[in-house]
Amino acid sequence: MVKFIHTADWQLGMTRHFLAGEAQARFDAARLDAVRRIGALAASDGCAFVVVCGDVFESNQVGRQVVVRALDAMAATPEVTFYLLPGNHDPLDPSTVYRSPTFTQHRPDNVVVLESSDPVEAVPGVELVPAPWLSKRPLIDLVAEACEGLEPAEAIRIVVGHGALDAMSPDRDNPALIGLERLEASLEVGVIHFVALGDRHSTTEVGRSERVWYAGAPEATDYDEADPGNVVVVELDGAGVRPRVEAIGKWRFLSRDWELTGDRDIERLAEWLEGLADKECAIVKLALVGQLSLAQKARLDDLLAHHADLLAALETWQRRSDLAVVPDESDIDDLGLSGFAREALGDLRDLARSGDQAVAARDALGLLYRLAEARR
Repeated sequence: MVKFIHTADWQLGMTRHFLAGEAQARFDAARLDAVRRIGALAASDGCAFVVVCGDVFESNQVGRQVVVRALDAMAATPEVTFYLLPGNHDPLDPSTVYRSPTFTQHRPDNVVVLESSDPVEAVPGVELVPAPWLSKRPLIDLVAEACEGLEPAEAIRIVVGHGALDAMSPDRDNPALIGLERLEASLEVGVIHFVALGDRHSTTEVGRSERVWYAGAPEATDYDEADPGNVVVVELDGAGVRPRVEAIGKWRFLSRDWELTGDRDIERLAEWLEGLADKECAIVKLALVGQLSLAQKARLDDLLAHHADLLAALETWQRRSDLAVVPDESDIDDLGLSGFAREALGDLRDLARSGDQAVAARDALGLLYRLAEARR
């Protein structure tokens, strides 16, 4: 029996354009902390090793600091061996980070790069069958190639791969798709015993055997990930497998649609934002639709500005937002405008209802309202 941790898609060095100032630094630190938590979990749970199934780094051009901090994080648990598989973000091409002077000079003894498809004895009686990416666009099923010619053996074999499965990909013409049925057939006859995959950032069990898994990213990276922030702890022997999903991530990407038609809807949005836990690790994107008065839009703007300071990031989903700002009579009366200014307000109100200039007109109405309020 062997027990190990299956993880993938660390993508250390990843940046996000919507993270400003210190939020990006905290995002970077959290990803390194996840590596340390993986090592600590492996040590405390009695795992023999960790397999990292591709995309350890965001690219082969990450900075020196990213590399040395990653190696230092893995070195924190010297009793745990980390097996790193090059993936599509960090392939083993001529520019590979894994052969850079920074990596080779500072690599601790417990970090092993899986550089070929030759089986590797992880511990006595357990072989890793790796399928490293040698370029960003392979033209074959690398996992099938790595398994080619294998015969049943006494050793427990763990396939370590990266990429999309043909059963889950809409791109049927991609020559690098991993063939699921071939893997299932090899599992059934005992040629291989577990398939650890990376590339899909959501933790996912695939197929009928209970032995084909995507670990998912240990920290969330985008809004469309269904179940990130995990690793898979696998107990495996020739007769059975016991995968256990362990949540280790801290960061969250949250997207919500909100219809806003009045004060009560703004209050509901405020309650939801205020109820978010660990705001400094939450990235929120809102699609706002509906119609508000000038006073209500000003209140909404204040609410969003306040929570933008509390959250790691707060975005408006422009492509899916359609929020009309139309002054009502109380807005006009409250502003106390007359003459040309009142006529301009009426023109802006008409433009804000629809048309190519609607967004600009709404922004102008909001500015006009704020300026008039500031003069009170």
